[in-house]
Amino acid sequence: MSAVPAFEIGVWNAWIFILYHFLPMPLLMLAQGGQARELETPHSELERRLYPIIMILWILAIIYSIFLPLQVGTIWFYVGLPISIVGLIGYTVVIAGFTITPIADKPITSGIYRYSRHPYYVTQLIMFIGVGIASASWVFLVFSIVYSALHFIIVTPEEQHLVKKYGDAYREYMDRTSRWIGIPK
Repeated sequence: MSAVPAFEIGVWNAWIFILYHFLPMPLLMLAQGGQARELETPHSELERRLYPIIMILWILAIIYSIFLPLQVGTIWFYVGLPISIVGLIGYTVVIAGFTITPIADKPITSGIYRYSRHPYYVTQLIMFIGVGIASASWVFLVFSIVYSALHFIIVTPEEQHLVKKYGDAYREYMDRTSRWIGIPK
């Protein structure tokens, strides 16, 4: 891994994964008839402060990924690609859970949400770490960690909002479901 990766525009660059991460949101809104659940709407002061930082990091990652080649044929690629694919599969399951769950006055608690209250953040972290490894980029790995850490910080105010919105249903869900996949309550 090098601190400064080669910059090349190409088909086999990190943008493939970033594009996949971005596309489901508009598709989700179409599937829900333009009435998708609140996904990234800031509700607390902390969220309002961190949201612009998260968006700037996201835009920089999109631009960076266009020029960041995957290290096809190297050990970095063969280690990072399976990690990215696990993240992509998990992310797809999360998006499918949003799509098939009707918009109602209750939280999503089925599918992958039985195992984690925030699988969206976990699966994107796994995917981004895999991309950072597959492209042998320390910069992308640092982005992945910082971007995800900012999301992990806003989880508490997000959960407070969900308790206000769904009441006892969300409290019961919090009692029986761990916050992160693989980390016991």
